Amino acid sequence: MSLTLVRDPQLTPALREELADLWLDVSQAGGAVGFVPPVTAEDIAPVMRGQLDDVTAGGARMLGAYEGGARGRLIGTAFLKLNSHHLMTHWCTLVTVMVHPALQGGGRGKAMMREAIEMARDLDFQAVRLGVRGGEGTERFYETVGFKEVGRVPAAIRVAPDDHRDDITMWLPLV
Repeated sequence: MSLTLVRDPQLTPALREELADLWLDVSQAGGAVGFVPPVTAEDIAPVMRGQLDDVTAGGARMLGAYEGGARGRLIGTAFLKLNSHHLMTHWCTLVTVMVHPALQGGGRGKAMMREAIEMARDLDFQAVRLGVRGGEGTERFYETVGFKEVGRVPAAIRVAPDDHRDDITMWLPLV
């Protein structure tokens, strides 16, 4: 595994294109990153633009995972969403955590999560929050890097008219 983790990569047109492709591949494979298959690039584009606009405006930070060095292919991401409410600026939320489906299971996700946690520490956050779609089993993965389930809203996520999933809140204290 040749993995390079880059904090706050430059948001070039090439990176934007790679991110769009990655997000589409993860979504089409059933990854819980805001969509359910079938999904199109056109569905993802406005959400991705909004998230990258948030990074540009300073409301979020990006971690990029690359295979083959910093100039290699983007194969994963994690975004640290910063809180603007003055009573909650001491913690951040991890969003759009994904690794390309063909590369999952080889330790890349765990390495990326550890770096995202260190990034949050380096930014002086005291905790990290993470939302997880129930029914996927991903909460067990996040537990392996220290997150604990602290809340669950039953059937809060509707992935299909007859398929409702729990919205699971996970928490990782950093101090």
